[in-house]
Amino acid sequence: MNNKKMNSQKVYQGPERIEARSLLYATGKLEKDIGKKPLIGVVNSFNEIVPGHFHLRSISDAAKLGVAAGGGIPVEFPSIAICDGIAMSHAGMHYPLASRELIADSIEAMAKAHGLDGLVLIPNCDKIVPGMMMAALRLNIPSIVVSGGPMATGYYKDEAADYSTCIEQVAAYKLGEKSKEEMEEYAHAACPSCGSCAGMFTANSMNCLSEVLGLALPYNGTIPSYYGDRIALAKMAGERSVDLVKEDIKPRDIVTEESFNNAIVVDMAIAGSTNTTLHLPAIAHECGIELSLEKFDEISKNTPNLCHISPSGDKFMFDLHMAGGIPAIMNELNKKGLLNVELKNINGNTIEENIRGKETRNHDVIRPIDNPFNEQGGIAVLKGNIAPDGCVVKSAAVRTEMLRHRGKAVVFNSMESATEGIFNGKVQKGNVVIIKYEGPKGGPGMREMLTPTSAIVGMHLDNDVALVTDGRFSGATRGAAIGHVSPEAMEGGPFAIIEDGDIIDIDIPNRSINIDLSEEEIQERLNNLEKQEPKIKEGYLVRYARAVSSANKGAILE
Repeated sequence: MNNKKMNSQKVYQGPERIEARSLLYATGKLEKDIGKKPLIGVVNSFNEIVPGHFHLRSISDAAKLGVAAGGGIPVEFPSIAICDGIAMSHAGMHYPLASRELIADSIEAMAKAHGLDGLVLIPNCDKIVPGMMMAALRLNIPSIVVSGGPMATGYYKDEAADYSTCIEQVAAYKLGEKSKEEMEEYAHAACPSCGSCAGMFTANSMNCLSEVLGLALPYNGTIPSYYGDRIALAKMAGERSVDLVKEDIKPRDIVTEESFNNAIVVDMAIAGSTNTTLHLPAIAHECGIELSLEKFDEISKNTPNLCHISPSGDKFMFDLHMAGGIPAIMNELNKKGLLNVELKNINGNTIEENIRGKETRNHDVIRPIDNPFNEQGGIAVLKGNIAPDGCVVKSAAVRTEMLRHRGKAVVFNSMESATEGIFNGKVQKGNVVIIKYEGPKGGPGMREMLTPTSAIVGMHLDNDVALVTDGRFSGATRGAAIGHVSPEAMEGGPFAIIEDGDIIDIDIPNRSINIDLSEEEIQERLNNLEKQEPKIKEGYLVRYARAVSSANKGAILE
């Protein structure tokens, strides 16, 4: 063990710290352990409403057994965890992205206040994974991530189903294609177990990238939630957390600028959620590293897309795990030298050691590097006169015929009005749906637009209609859905000046998005733009809206 004094020794050891020890004794801690064994915080985001977190007591119990077996003292404490899927389509969607900062701040507060020596972080869903990694890098005490794992693939009448296909059934009902009884049958079938939703949505994207960044053990992103291997992984993570304290290995010893480059490469290969362009920069910010939106596009242009996991295709996280998981993908990418494999993982090995011999077991799921789905990555960054600081699209989930699109704008100032407009026929083939004032400040909270994008798919308009917003998208979104427009409308960006009938020109291959107006016309509209009143005027979200940065900077608090 290194000779550095542990945090817990500073807080609990010696006659002057009798009161702190007394309070630990009140929780049943042993005198012989305090100040001698590392005090490991086990951060459990368990709750009884979110399927991704419903089973995390068993993960936490396993992690605590591992901590104890490794010679540490496990101390469990909770983290909030919002389900984006449940929050979708109503006022609750203002809160998920904003909760990322609450999660990081609360872990910081608990760890600092109680003199913790290390952390085992147990997230599973969309904002909880990045929030916990942000905390780890901010605190820079020995930390390891072990997630809850993806849920089982659902099936409805012998066809695969998941959360993404489930929400698209709303349009089928409105079109008379499904009865109420069939809708209920589908609801029972689509999400059949605990765990994060079964596709390559935000939660699973970030859980996979936790491996690539080096903060989680191999296969953390893909081992199913219901496998014994997931429990074993938690035990190993708990035991390893104690070794990390003894060896004085901290997150910033593992995670470097090159680690983020690796993460973006893998993100492009797996066609991860567009939300990774918010979360990776926010995590990097905690290390003092600036990760620009341009970096994502630069890497995307040079990285082949190897996977089409739902919503980009008909495969699911279970299929990806059985095909070899993230180690197999990284091994494939390394055949073209696209990764820095000398970097370390939290298990003490280099990436090269972790991926050596991890060949793909199913080339329908993970394409060979010489035969990718696409020569470029799954996410594209567009720029133009309505998005001078950029916007983002999951290009791997866009139909070929929609990669270039020119159409009349149909403008809405909220997600709800857009969804209603799509369902009531206001949106016609060839249109471009514009949803303003849903950015980090304008939302506030940068709400996910899965309801209107699913409405477009469900109304059979995804071959003909694009959607552009300063809000964001669920990882479950598919189609020509372009989000994160920066600067956002609430900041007075040119996106705010779009009116019904304006011509919007989208060219994803050439990374451009423009309104068909002269610079003089744009400036005149900007000069006459009326400032919008905030949608929410009380509570946490008011403070959040004042402090949050633009989407192109990761929606961090400044």
